[in-house]
Amino acid sequence: MSLGPTEIILIAAALLLLFGGKKIPELMKGLGEGVREFKKASRGDDDIVNKGALHHPGN
Repeated sequence: MSLGPTEIILIAAALLLLFGGKKIPELMKGLGEGVREFKKASRGDDDIVNKGALHHPGN
């Protein structure tokens, strides 16, 4: 199931009606920062596991 151009336009119009033109960039900025932080945290956890910090004897 994929979204076609018509569905994307309808979703964008509904968002514009619900939140207004000034609020949408703020919402997208917050969403982008959240995704960026999530990716950063998930990469950081891999680094810790690979270095063995989580499996240190004596913890």
